[in-house]
Amino acid sequence: MLLDLITSRGVVFVGGKGGVGKTSVAAALALGHARSGARVLLVSTDPAHNLGHLWGRPVGDEPVRLAGPGGLVSRAGAAGHVDGLEIDPERTVERHLSAVAETMRRLLPERMHAPAARHLQLARQAPGTHESAVLERIAEAVELAGEAHDLVVFDTAPSGHTLRLLALPEQLTSWTEALLANRDRSERFGAAVRGLGGGGQGDRDAELRRVLMRRRDRFSRLREVVTDPARTGFVLVLTAEVLPIAETLEVYEKLTGLGVDVAALVANRRSPAGAGELLDRRRRQEDEHLARLRQRVPGVPLLEVPLLPGDLVGAKALAALADRLGSSAS
Repeated sequence: MLLDLITSRGVVFVGGKGGVGKTSVAAALALGHARSGARVLLVSTDPAHNLGHLWGRPVGDEPVRLAGPGGLVSRAGAAGHVDGLEIDPERTVERHLSAVAETMRRLLPERMHAPAARHLQLARQAPGTHESAVLERIAEAVELAGEAHDLVVFDTAPSGHTLRLLALPEQLTSWTEALLANRDRSERFGAAVRGLGGGGQGDRDAELRRVLMRRRDRFSRLREVVTDPARTGFVLVLTAEVLPIAETLEVYEKLTGLGVDVAALVANRRSPAGAGELLDRRRRQEDEHLARLRQRVPGVPLLEVPLLPGDLVGAKALAALADRLGSSAS
């Protein structure tokens, strides 16, 4: 049962190739755990957000209640709920750069304020700025796990974007370590100058060091959580076709290379058996594709979800999918 496979973890990423049903599976996982009494935060990191369309209500950059106690959520008196948010990279970048600007105004001499402002304006559109901003929000959401929420489920962007994000914590930690090493050398030089009668920069140096250390520690903690299989799992969603399976195998190898545990595979929208010659032929072809997938990834549970009638929109449809995700995996 997929719900059981991830029930002990505090963080779950749901990813895969675009168009395979990642958002629906992520939302159904969130709802399934809420029905067991968990407080769940469902977070979209995909720039092309779909949570609002899926739940039929506005979802923005601050958490909103998508499903609460009662109705389709509660089981046996459980009081779980699902909160949802769609990360807005633009707003996150603006908030981050405003905080950086304020710090720079405090730390830098006045003659450097104008050049620093120009630098930040260029940084707004620099490569990697949006990814770093999204990563900051992911780190914030992960830190909420165990506090305001029992489980955080990330509905991620298509595979390539997500892999870049998951590689960033280690890269940014190393980059910040290098900055701190440079600050150490600079401070030693400054202390020598001050010993010869130079001006004091001690307070500014100390505050800058604290800022860098907070950033390093946040990304280091995120890296520890994401690579701990007891706390974090990745669910790869696919359809039983050549290209989605090929991409799934590539993503699986890269995730394991990053130290991220792939908890389960979900083969979504399986063609029905015994529904006519065309669908029977397609079903047999899908069986062959999935057999090759099992052969290449033998140790990861594979859950098959049938093609369901109607549009997967709204809490009732998501509850039906959650029931399917509680079925046995192979």
